Amino acid sequence: MNSPSDDALPVVIVGAGPTGITAATLLAQYGIPSLVLDRWETVYPQPRAVHLDDETRRIIARLGINDEFTAISRPALGARLVDPDLKTLAQIDRDPARSIHGFPPANMFEQPVLEELLRWNLNRYNCVQLRGNTEVVHIRQHGTGRVHVTFTDRLTGEQDVVEASYLLGCDGANSVVRTAIGAAMESFRFDQRWLVVDVATDAHLNLWDGVYQVCSPERAATYMRIGDNRYRWEFQLRTSETATDFDTVEHLYPLISPWVSGISAEELTLVRVAEYTFRACVASRWRKHNVFLLGDAAHLTPPFIGQGMGAGLRDAANLAWKLAGVVTQDLPTSVLDSYEAERKPHAKKMIRLAVAMGWSMTAGGRIGNAVRAAVVPRAHLIPGARTLITTSRTPALSSSVLAHKRFSGRLRAGKLCPNALLPGGARLDSVLGNGFALVTTRPVNSLQREQVLRRGATIVNAPPASELARWLRRGGVKAAIVRPDRTVLRAGRQLGPLCDAMPRFLFSRNGNNTQSERR
Repeated sequence: MNSPSDDALPVVIVGAGPTGITAATLLAQYGIPSLVLDRWETVYPQPRAVHLDDETRRIIARLGINDEFTAISRPALGARLVDPDLKTLAQIDRDPARSIHGFPPANMFEQPVLEELLRWNLNRYNCVQLRGNTEVVHIRQHGTGRVHVTFTDRLTGEQDVVEASYLLGCDGANSVVRTAIGAAMESFRFDQRWLVVDVATDAHLNLWDGVYQVCSPERAATYMRIGDNRYRWEFQLRTSETATDFDTVEHLYPLISPWVSGISAEELTLVRVAEYTFRACVASRWRKHNVFLLGDAAHLTPPFIGQGMGAGLRDAANLAWKLAGVVTQDLPTSVLDSYEAERKPHAKKMIRLAVAMGWSMTAGGRIGNAVRAAVVPRAHLIPGARTLITTSRTPALSSSVLAHKRFSGRLRAGKLCPNALLPGGARLDSVLGNGFALVTTRPVNSLQREQVLRRGATIVNAPPASELARWLRRGGVKAAIVRPDRTVLRAGRQLGPLCDAMPRFLFSRNGNNTQSERR
């Protein structure tokens, strides 16, 4: 592992999509400068991702755009798996008002609008430079801990080179960074061609306000409302079909007619129609020395469980604070090994769930329909799928140097702590800051308090009747160390070992030290 160079730019990020901008923003919150390079000058205008869950919604809030995202998004009520006649096989309810994370479990939005918001928010940080119209043409690593990035200005043709201590490849499915580190995409053997359609209308569709998943070997489909007057349909394409066969409302109308009964084609505006190949892949390696892969450069998830963009945001939230700690020399470089160790198994589990959902929708023939009718209504009983279906919670991260599972009892390290309500009505995230925290029901003595605060952490005292106290009791522990990404590092019944295990993580945000104790 190479150490950072003193005179190199700390971080270069290739790709200014949601993952890259999130990584740059989180690094900037720790005062870490970065240069973001993107092939395009502005946000790509076509809608793509439309869903984030309540876990990734916490990341959006950490970026400082909670209210702004609320204004551009809308909660969904869950999902219905239906047959071709839209008869319900199973319903997964999502109550927008009930979540351990304090946000609706399902949030719908338009990706270009979110990306504009992310870039607007990034402009608040002077330590980040975003350069569009740049094409990265060469990446070379040196034993001195430097990465040389050569890029071309797509308007002038001029070439430039920048040196960085670390490079983050957030440059999508066709990643040049992935190619540069010799990584290959390993397939889960799931490739399906789908038609993706966005329609605008002021007419009222009079439908249940959640996602419909049509299970059919002949024409699997998805429908969802993503805005006040914006709707998304996705249809599995047959072998002879292409997107051009459905490039007008009139050509599209037979497909969407079950949802728009009583609404004429003249009342519908086709925003876009495109063909996508839904793939399930994960990169063979996510890192080479000081170069890391994030987002679609590292993994591709079919959209059936709405976790594609969210996986990239999870990558950024997992890596940014570790990288900041290494750059500031608070944390040893070995903590960077935990990024792939934690995130890759989690991404694989989510991809497998998405593939299982995809096959449940599209498995063929009369036998497939019979199996669906029997199995889909009982999907909530399947191990692994149960938690995601009934609560939207995703699996715990794998064990690492920053997830001490053998010390945590029933309260599993690697799981997100709840964004619980505190006495007075605030949520936990609002007092945690961007560092580590000790959440405890036990009184902290003066020596322990000094030890924890000296290492830059926050102490959160959980009163006996509070949500936090109930969470700790259910786990059979008295206290837990919570990481900057809100993941449990370690938990236990005694404070002494936890105080000793608290990492040193000091940083300055707007010139203020974040050490504190919360009651």
